Amino acid sequence: MIVAEGVGKYYGALDVFKNLSFRVEPADHIGLVGANGEGKTTLLRLLAGLEEPTSGSLQRRRGLRVGYLPQDPPDFGSATLWEVMLEVFALPRKLEAELAGLARQLEAPSHGEEVLARYSALQEEYERQGGYTYETRIRAVLMGLGFAAPQFEQELGKLSGGQRTRALLARLLLEEPDLLLLDEPTNHLDLRAVEWLEGWVQEFKGGLLVVSHDRYFLDKCSAGVWEIAFGGLETYRGNYTAHLRQRQERYERRLKEWEAQQEYIEKTQDFIRRYLAGQRSKEAQGRRTRLERYLATEAVEKPRQQRRIRLRLEGGQRSGDIVLQLRGGVAVGYAPGRALAQVPDQEVLRGQRIAVVGPNGAGKTTLIRSILGELDLLEGEIRYGAAVEPGYLAQAHDHLDPKMTVLEAVRQARPQLPAEEVRNLLGSLLFSGDDAFKKVGELSGGQRSRVALAKLVLNNANLLVLDEPTNHLDIASQEILEEVLGDFPGTLILVSHDRYLIQALATEVWLVDGGRVQRFPGNWEEFLRWRDQQEAPPPARGAMPRPEGGVVQRQAQKQERRGRKQQEKWLQRQQELEERIHQQELELQGLSERIGRAGEDKDMDQVYELGAEYRQREKELEGLLEEWEELAGELEMSQEEKRRAPV
Repeated sequence: MIVAEGVGKYYGALDVFKNLSFRVEPADHIGLVGANGEGKTTLLRLLAGLEEPTSGSLQRRRGLRVGYLPQDPPDFGSATLWEVMLEVFALPRKLEAELAGLARQLEAPSHGEEVLARYSALQEEYERQGGYTYETRIRAVLMGLGFAAPQFEQELGKLSGGQRTRALLARLLLEEPDLLLLDEPTNHLDLRAVEWLEGWVQEFKGGLLVVSHDRYFLDKCSAGVWEIAFGGLETYRGNYTAHLRQRQERYERRLKEWEAQQEYIEKTQDFIRRYLAGQRSKEAQGRRTRLERYLATEAVEKPRQQRRIRLRLEGGQRSGDIVLQLRGGVAVGYAPGRALAQVPDQEVLRGQRIAVVGPNGAGKTTLIRSILGELDLLEGEIRYGAAVEPGYLAQAHDHLDPKMTVLEAVRQARPQLPAEEVRNLLGSLLFSGDDAFKKVGELSGGQRSRVALAKLVLNNANLLVLDEPTNHLDIASQEILEEVLGDFPGTLILVSHDRYLIQALATEVWLVDGGRVQRFPGNWEEFLRWRDQQEAPPPARGAMPRPEGGVVQRQAQKQERRGRKQQEKWLQRQQELEERIHQQELELQGLSERIGRAGEDKDMDQVYELGAEYRQREKELEGLLEEWEELAGELEMSQEEKRRAPV
């Protein structure tokens, strides 16, 4: 759909990126990642045609329909949510109006045959354009993205920024473009809406390029990852987790190559210094010439890694075994008799890692603020155990004074600490030089998150209560925070939409929904299995199917089980093939480098021998790729048959 050659973009003296070459194929589902400021949004805008590259060429397929979701939604004026969705279906609505007019003509006894023929032809076209289903589709998409039916007739101008973003996303999904470009689509969605969107994206047949800090979403929705770093673009096979492994392998391989190169350069320079003025001066001059040519044309740069925050949470003194006790039917909220959530009697033990999840507005933040004593309980009591020292990271960072400097805000946590030690801590969180004297109110969301983390480090808390700690953090910082929290020796209560973080850390999940809190031991994947079982419709009591129906049903169930097992085998084999393909590509790259070195050394026997091995490996790789494509086709056909099967 899109081919880019040597694409670059700069603003004034600032190079955002340069010399990017890539292709976007019709069924690609690509996750675009990179540190903040590397140019992810700029690249999406280039692909959407909203900006032009300053160098290189970017060609789009003729007639390509592109849908783009920006982070900041446009102004829809006074149109209602429903009216904006109806604009997508202008053609079937036009046909609908014409059909209504023809229907009135058909009511007259004297209508001609041409009216009936025209009505029949239009009816077929109306059905082909989705005329009988477009309203149902609109409702399904809007409700899937968290809109309630009464909001359908609200003016978009009166909705919040997050709601307008969701409205634009809904419109794009209904348009079903050839290429969908999404910039942080999960920012304003609760977990249910994100899960719905994941399901939709996985079924989307067109091309997709998505920028997201939601690692779980990237795992579910991407089959390839592009990473922008240091002005260049690296591409990886597989989802986000697969890209992490490949990126580390690639870095380690390049570092070894660079170290070997440095050793060669050092040895060559040492030889030149020792013999340039002696009997072997001619040989030394020749080596110097070859070294200069090598450094100019072949030498590789030292591989770079992004600056990452360095963080450690000590955990303070050891608390008692019982950290919290909730007794007497704890109820939390803001008005007597109107509890947002009720909590069954329970204990929180030292070392537990509790993830608090639930829809927006269900009372998650209210619950943890009540646990911290910031809000009075409506009912019941909460007691802290022995030697418990809580530390709190608020979602909105409202505990930070915007008028303070970064240094002043962090020293609040431990005023007696020398300024130099605080500066060292800030340096580990990427605040360097004069950054320490910036006002908190001037910082970005990610920078404020890092200030709040610095205060948390100095608190020496053994009970951490964190409200959306990964909000505003780039993926690299999220990964570090995940490692730090994994090593934290105390107790953790975590409110988060970050399912990747929950999956990695949680030992227990608290679901806040419908005015109550339910506990479930396990991580996110285990919680999902439990939730799906809870939501499965129970069999009708006393319902006895007719014998024929029972036999048919049992046969269908057996066939479905066989189909599932076959799909599992295919998926497992596909994963094995991907691993082998990746390994084969690495070996081919290694052989290519060895052939190049043998050619430089004029060892032709070695060149022929390695060339034969290279051709054999290449043939094996082609076979693996063919098998992978066949399996992908089988899986797609199986899923298509499942979708078409009668309910």
